[in-house]
Amino acid sequence: MKKNLLSMYALACGTAILSCSCMIAPSPPMSPPPSTSLPPPRPNPISLQLPEVIYAVPGVEINVYFDNIVLVPNPDAYVFDVICAKGRNDAKRWRFLPKPEDVGEFKWKVSVYGLTGLVAQAETKIVVAKPDAGKGRKLSVLIVGDSLTNAGVYPARVFELMSGDDNPAITMVGSNGPGYKPQPGGVAHEGWGGWAWKTFISKTKPHPKENPTPPNIPSRFLVVDDEGKGTIDLQNYFKLYNNGNPPDIVTFQLGVNDVFGANDDNLEARIDDILSSADVLIAAFRQAAPYAIIGVGLVTPGAASQDAFGANYACGQTRWQYKKNQHRLNQAMLQKFGQSADPLLSLIPTHVNLDCENNFPKTTEPVNVGNEAQITRLSNGVHPAPAGYRQIGDTFYAWMKAQLGR
Repeated sequence: MKKNLLSMYALACGTAILSCSCMIAPSPPMSPPPSTSLPPPRPNPISLQLPEVIYAVPGVEINVYFDNIVLVPNPDAYVFDVICAKGRNDAKRWRFLPKPEDVGEFKWKVSVYGLTGLVAQAETKIVVAKPDAGKGRKLSVLIVGDSLTNAGVYPARVFELMSGDDNPAITMVGSNGPGYKPQPGGVAHEGWGGWAWKTFISKTKPHPKENPTPPNIPSRFLVVDDEGKGTIDLQNYFKLYNNGNPPDIVTFQLGVNDVFGANDDNLEARIDDILSSADVLIAAFRQAAPYAIIGVGLVTPGAASQDAFGANYACGQTRWQYKKNQHRLNQAMLQKFGQSADPLLSLIPTHVNLDCENNFPKTTEPVNVGNEAQITRLSNGVHPAPAGYRQIGDTFYAWMKAQLGR
């Protein structure tokens, strides 16, 4: 039996999710007939969840897109009321373009209202990093991920932003980059299309004789013996790609492929497996790079329309199923990594600052076969357009600056 979809996600997530009740007037001395009584509201029925911190930096816009923090089929049916000393509350987002004088921490609270009144509340804090955090340092940065990283746009955005005068001098680490090659002194990363947390600790398939696009390679984090068995050897990776030195900053942006295709019946087991693989990979990096700053990116949402998922997956994965999967995995990641005992590990709130309505690919086509009038539809389910990738890069940059300013 499939679990009730809303009650399944009504669990609060750590300290960053608060539940509340609709305000109901006190009952008169004689209780009204049962038919006129409203059922008591469930705690946080829209699964409102926020990261513990949202990072910002002067000169770079940060947003919280409301659809990305709740689990509802139609966010337009709700009103989002933000209380914050900074930024602006729009219909579908809160936006903020910090200035140098905004450096500091600010409380951020959202109340969500439906037809019956207050539905849920949650709060977090906005941390605006110093614009010169890390200035004068020399740092190496390793960005690990899947096709979102392999696209190269958000790593390039990080490199672009880090090239400013008030930033450290960074060296990007990785075996991949533009054209499937790292750029010496430029953009490099360890992102591969279709990969998941488990892929990086288990993929031992050797190079093929021919070089398809993308290359079908084993995980660079593994050393594969003659029998095809792989062992994690990050010291070897550092030797090959960072002159033998552990990176100063390591980020992971994974989860889309891990949770894609799951359903309500197997989602919890899938998430257990995902987090187990994440534990193995993160522990290996912590052992090999004990002083590295590690960031774990929360899973990005998909495009705002089923049209995009239909364009890619026909009658396969729906937007609603992916949203349920992604939202629940993020909830589990918030619970697990938001309470990490590792002071150098934190979450990157990648999901909140992504415009899923305007910053995903679109196509213009006839309304239907019998009507030549043109209509524009979203056309890619999980891969943003360049503007969306740049928003991911903005989030990474703000997180990095905040860590360097601690």
